Amino acid sequence: MRIATWNVNSIGARLPRLLDWLETREPDAVALQETKCADAGFPFAELEALGYQALHVGDGRWNGVAVLSRVGLEPVSRGLPGHPEPRLATARCGALTVTSVYVPNGRSLDDPMYAYKLDWFGSLRATLDPLDPADPMVIMGDFNVAPSDADVWDPAVFVGSTHVTPAERDGVQSLIDWGLTDVSARPGKGDHPFTYWDYRAGMFHKDQGMRIDLMLASAAVRVEDAYVDREARKGKLPSDHAPVIADVEIEVTA
Repeated sequence: MRIATWNVNSIGARLPRLLDWLETREPDAVALQETKCADAGFPFAELEALGYQALHVGDGRWNGVAVLSRVGLEPVSRGLPGHPEPRLATARCGALTVTSVYVPNGRSLDDPMYAYKLDWFGSLRATLDPLDPADPMVIMGDFNVAPSDADVWDPAVFVGSTHVTPAERDGVQSLIDWGLTDVSARPGKGDHPFTYWDYRAGMFHKDQGMRIDLMLASAAVRVEDAYVDREARKGKLPSDHAPVIADVEIEVTA
């Protein structure tokens, strides 16, 4: 099974690229973030023409998440309890439960959104309590956290900023401690494993990026290969994020 996650930074602006990418890479299940569209404007028909069912949660503003599947799709959740923004969607895709997350940015350390971001992580962790870490599942998306200093191009640049604080990293670690593994923490095809590069100042071409798009998988999801698809960040009108792709084998117990 091939799974992927991609912050498309507006599905309206990126739809031709997304459709071409789906045809080229042929993922079986995909988590999308920052769709920036309402449910009524989501391109269900175009995706269905390629064989994908979709669960989308969006209000037409800055958020919006989706799960796409060509191996069957059963909606499970359309949001994170206690948090009204459309930042989480969960669906069963064949034998795998897929959660797409778009974690709040946090803005700055003195902004109320930073405290909200930490609270959001706590609420996400709480959703795992009734679940079994032995079951096949993956939480993937834009976490807006670089898990370690190796996941930013220059740690000194980020001192005093969000995305790298111990509290944010603890939010990710709490999910790992529950029983998930960061399966995207490996270099991709000889490149740095960064997944995000600011549009400004040629950051992508300088490879001055961050690894903030993650795949956290249970032990029943065995990874055969995982990489950052940098090609999708190139060309005309790209997202500022690149997709992360993993080929996995799902272990299902009777």
